[in-house]
Amino acid sequence: MRLRWSATLPVLGLILFAAVSYRSMAVNHREEHTPAKYYWWSSLRLDSDSLNKNPALARPCANEKPNCENEAPLSRNVSPTGLDKLLVISGLPAFLVGAAVVISLSRLGIDEVLTFMVSMPILLFAWYYFLGWLIERWSYRRTQTKSVPLKIG
Repeated sequence: MRLRWSATLPVLGLILFAAVSYRSMAVNHREEHTPAKYYWWSSLRLDSDSLNKNPALARPCANEKPNCENEAPLSRNVSPTGLDKLLVISGLPAFLVGAAVVISLSRLGIDEVLTFMVSMPILLFAWYYFLGWLIERWSYRRTQTKSVPLKIG
């Protein structure tokens, strides 16, 4: 029985995405006990309030300065694991399209975390399905060329 790559690769991609998301969720909940403006998926920073409409997510200002929303840390020392790197490298086209979707919808005020968590599984599934289809097509053509009898005369 032949391996169906167009069915196997999307499932593996979704399992990888779920594993990285689970790890990221555990890291975010362990380090922050208050509502957080930023959610870290692997080493990607996602803004849950890109237009700063929710004052409850803003951090209190040090020394009671009036304009201090830029004091929130924009980076965190998060090192991606091997699974993170494998997922991002193998699904790079899906991540590039996902970044465009997340950035464009965040300008409209839509939560980056929600957009990322909804769009990325769909995009990754489509990308890995396409890769599986390409592998199946290549292997089918390869077996067809080997089985064609050679006519002489």
